[in-house]
Amino acid sequence: MTDIESDAAETLEEFKNSFSYGARSDLTFKFLKSLSPEDAGEFFRQLLGEVGRSLDHGEVGPIHQLVFDWQVRGYEKSGRSHEYDTAPFVAPAKPVSASKVGVLTSSGHFPAWDDPNPFGIENMTQVEAEARISEFMRDTPALSAIPIDIDSGDLRVRHGGYDVRSVSRDPEVAFPLQTLIALEAEGVIGELSSPMYSFTGATSQGRLRRQALPGWIDRLKGDGIDVLLLVPV
Repeated sequence: MTDIESDAAETLEEFKNSFSYGARSDLTFKFLKSLSPEDAGEFFRQLLGEVGRSLDHGEVGPIHQLVFDWQVRGYEKSGRSHEYDTAPFVAPAKPVSASKVGVLTSSGHFPAWDDPNPFGIENMTQVEAEARISEFMRDTPALSAIPIDIDSGDLRVRHGGYDVRSVSRDPEVAFPLQTLIALEAEGVIGELSSPMYSFTGATSQGRLRRQALPGWIDRLKGDGIDVLLLVPV
């Protein structure tokens, strides 16, 4: 979150919108921008109520659930959420326990030694990535290859489209490397393919389909995988 430099009074509309790539940019709460001022006011009223009650019972679960419920409501109002009755499905040619499993995530992870350097900028910060989100949305995504034996200290993440604080603390939230290694050891999957792949999902969808995906598909086929696990963020 950034400091507010102006002392000018804000309307509730300006306040709630400031969490979405604004002066108070906090992508956990960017859904507030999709709410009416009346709904945003109701969210804050309920939030303060749950915070007050937590002082008595010491539980934060109700606070988390409240935020989640309002996130859902906000994204429904944004018109960008969709529900589908059916989805394409292709049965695996062999059991997963005998399959080589590959991974492709849109989480924005990359190895410390192979930073994709968006727009030619070295060591871009998360704050700058959020500030340049409109440029990411017009750009062709870069694919990062991450070996499965990577040291946890060498795993990095940057993404202008979601709040990376949680996944920075626990990469398994969106990059389930250790979970899949454990499943391989247990025999649930036959083999975990290396490398795993990641890209920044906040990107030009047209360029993703037309320019990036054909080459990515050839690369994944070259890895000899049987099943591809997609982890959308």
